Amino acid sequence: MSRTCELTGKSVMYGNNVSHANNRSRRRFLPNLVNVTLMSEVLNQRVRMRISAAALRTVEHRGGLDAFLTKAGTNELSMKARLIKRQIAKKVSEAAA
Repeated sequence: MSRTCELTGKSVMYGNNVSHANNRSRRRFLPNLVNVTLMSEVLNQRVRMRISAAALRTVEHRGGLDAFLTKAGTNELSMKARLIKRQIAKKVSEAAA
């Protein structure tokens, strides 16, 4: 399982530990990933995802998973999130017609 957020694409960053004597050693900055179950109101089903804590706050701020996915660009979403986004768009267009 890769250490990548399924909604925002946030992943591991690399940098240096710098000591007081200015010695540098490589280190990794890991994203704060949490396993959550989000509810899709349009599809009326639960979705399990591994997302970052910052993405969880953004989902809450935008008003839920459906609103987040409709506004998000497809290039940063995982394949699972893209599938859910397509299902939501299809369901909304069917309801409008």
